[in-house]
Amino acid sequence: MAHSLSPECTPLKHEYDACFNTWFEGYLEPAIANANGHPPGQRIEYSKQKKEEYDRKCGSIWMRYKDCVQKAVTEKGLGELLGQARQENPLREPPPPDAPGLGHN
Repeated sequence: MAHSLSPECTPLKHEYDACFNTWFEGYLEPAIANANGHPPGQRIEYSKQKKEEYDRKCGSIWMRYKDCVQKAVTEKGLGELLGQARQENPLREPPPPDAPGLGHN
């Protein structure tokens, strides 16, 4: 596994990576297996249940890791560079699911 931005964050990164990977495998396999076999309402409910499971199992680890990395960003003086990068290349909202050209029509 890769190291984090700061050595003190690396154990949290490894803990989070392991938690997320385990959760994601449990999410992805049934989601793929049942993608075409269940109505949208059931898929939405499944996704909600898996989100709650993620929050219970990995959410607090993620928050601790994120806080550690944010502290390291500040300590290393990277905040200004990140702000500049966000201005130059802002994240864009994805198009709505019913937008033309997405193959859902």
